[in-house]
Amino acid sequence: MGRILDRYINRKTLQRWRKAAEQAQDTPQSALRLQRDQARGLRASLNKLIHIADSRLTRPQIGSVQFPKPVGTDWAWRPDLWRGPLVQSGLASAPRKAGMDGQVTLFHDCPRAQIAVRQIRNRDESDLAPFSLSVEAFSFEGTFLSLSIELPADAAHDLTLQHLLRLDVLVNSEQDTGIFARLNIQHGPNTEQVLRQIDLSKTPSAVDFDLAHLPLNERRIEKIWLDVIFENPRMNRILLRDLTLCRRHRADL
Repeated sequence: MGRILDRYINRKTLQRWRKAAEQAQDTPQSALRLQRDQARGLRASLNKLIHIADSRLTRPQIGSVQFPKPVGTDWAWRPDLWRGPLVQSGLASAPRKAGMDGQVTLFHDCPRAQIAVRQIRNRDESDLAPFSLSVEAFSFEGTFLSLSIELPADAAHDLTLQHLLRLDVLVNSEQDTGIFARLNIQHGPNTEQVLRQIDLSKTPSAVDFDLAHLPLNERRIEKIWLDVIFENPRMNRILLRDLTLCRRHRADL
């Protein structure tokens, strides 16, 4: 009986809002204002429900954290952008600072902002990540274009100078391009950086960040983030099909 009643209430609710939409042009403003506020509250809940439902029901499995990891890995992570659908899947004429979600932000200094970013659903059988990120630049007149990816707090938990951080990326591009990865670690008032160039001739491409040489205060690590920097992106479309990070101890010598 509960399911029958739920279906009945749902049908009546749909009929109510369908009727309200059809009569909106003639509805008195006081009633229309109330309906608008109610609809906005309902839309927020519906968007959240749709976002979670898509994450759980779409194939390949949304939310997957499965990917190859080196022996001895004690922490591994795939950013949410490559795991689940965004509320807003893309941006055209992206501003100089464009947050894709709470973890990934696009930065550039192109004055004409002829840059488009879009999340794309992966459907190839070989794909392990449910989603890709497409970055497309047209007449690029700036000096830099990059993605900043903030790592979760547990990435810094028990992090020591004996650790290696490994970045694996799967990249397709219309034209040959250079991509660099820069690891940033904030500890107290200081920030240490390690820059590596990604070798795109390998699939997937991987780089290791060795922390041994850094003047790092392990007890004061506050924030870790990764910058993915695109070299000369003009008239190119770069597809980041997957991006993962993992952490392991360096082998003892």
